[in-house]
Amino acid sequence: MRGIGQVARESGLTVSALRFYDGAGVLVPAHVDPWTSYRWYSDEQVAVARLVARLRRVGLPLAEISRVLEHRDDLAVVDAVLESHLRRLEDGLADARRELSAARSLLAPESAMTPDSTTPDSTTPHSTTSIRTTTTALLDALRAVRFAVGTDPGLPMLTGVLVDADDDAVRLVATDRYRLVVRHLPGAVLDGGPVSAIVPVGLVDEALATFTSDGPLTVRVDGDDVVLEAGDGSLRGRRVDADFPAYRSLVREPGSTQVELDVARFRDDLAAAPTRSVPTGPDGAEETATVLTLGPVEVGVNREFLLQALEAEGAGQLVLDLDGPLAPLAIHDPRRPGDVSLVMPIRLPA
Repeated sequence: MRGIGQVARESGLTVSALRFYDGAGVLVPAHVDPWTSYRWYSDEQVAVARLVARLRRVGLPLAEISRVLEHRDDLAVVDAVLESHLRRLEDGLADARRELSAARSLLAPESAMTPDSTTPDSTTPHSTTSIRTTTTALLDALRAVRFAVGTDPGLPMLTGVLVDADDDAVRLVATDRYRLVVRHLPGAVLDGGPVSAIVPVGLVDEALATFTSDGPLTVRVDGDDVVLEAGDGSLRGRRVDADFPAYRSLVREPGSTQVELDVARFRDDLAAAPTRSVPTGPDGAEETATVLTLGPVEVGVNREFLLQALEAEGAGQLVLDLDGPLAPLAIHDPRRPGDVSLVMPIRLPA
């Protein structure tokens, strides 16, 4: 028999992780001293602990680790679990390669310009893009995304509202990693080149408090500044100096399960739905998941986040789109194509 400290040293798992895996039923010690509660492990369990450590290092979810351990004598089952996870990792790597390729192209130096000998040296003009819309359209969109703005100062790219404008559309986007909201500005007119700028949340809140009368409004991205100009006055703030996450890959095609929602009835269903405590890490921390059964899918959600997403959509009839228990829940109003509120699910233990 080996103590928990020795198993930690020999397996690569921490003592706190071993305690967590005991509590989760993944790796239960062979013996627990009834007086001291000290955990003792058999020699065979050291190999199991090493296996768990390797599987966690590649990000295999806890429920799938349990399945591997339960069926470790059945290679067909184990291979199926590992192959499925490998495909997920490869898909993620492909996404990462696309993003890094795009980043590399942004970092590539521009072609050198040789000034004509008969004219003065020229400089690159100050970059300015304007978006012409209305006060009502902008404020409605800002209110719809404001709740999803992040508050973690360590993630500055999430602490504002993204204005993402090109020739196809003007979108406002906000996310705190747990929910994401996309709103289009209908009828907006773009003057200048495509722009992607994060408006600081302070300027967003100031706009919501300042502009009260409807009429034309211009959003101008002027170098490092964002300027809002309307009949009520003008507001200016410095854009957040960070790159917003690549959100478009999350706004997917409709998933395998679509549920038409009567919002009032669905709120009642949410209030009555069962809850489950879900571990969030090896330190024993937990969060409460509301468990919903949507067609053939059982999914865990943060009830408050889902209610906020319903409120942001602001309609009596909505569509909830789901592509499995681990995919984000997408809530949208069919009358507003492209607008969506995403809520990240909570992984339910097996």
